[in-house]
Amino acid sequence: MRNSKYTREFKDSTVQLVVNGTKSALQVARELDINSKTLYNWIRLYKEANNIKIDSRRTVQKSISKETADDENRRLRTENKILKQERDILKKAAAYFAKETL
Repeated sequence: MRNSKYTREFKDSTVQLVVNGTKSALQVARELDINSKTLYNWIRLYKEANNIKIDSRRTVQKSISKETADDENRRLRTENKILKQERDILKKAAAYFAKETL
């Protein structure tokens, strides 16, 4: 059995940064100065131990990218409409409060 230079707590907390965080394994590995292959191995072992689908993160990313151009345009138009309404409300509120201060 080989002697690891990383403690169990360090490995667990590092894996949790990747699994529960928004950063990729590569980003975390660079920030903590760990070999990325080592971190990927820790993640694989963690997922195997907890019966988590190995490629679950990749599946989520693929499903997001399957949005068609028409769907994206529809979503963006709706979002744009809401943002314009919010902007108009804020303009009216700013004008109202500006009148009160004069």
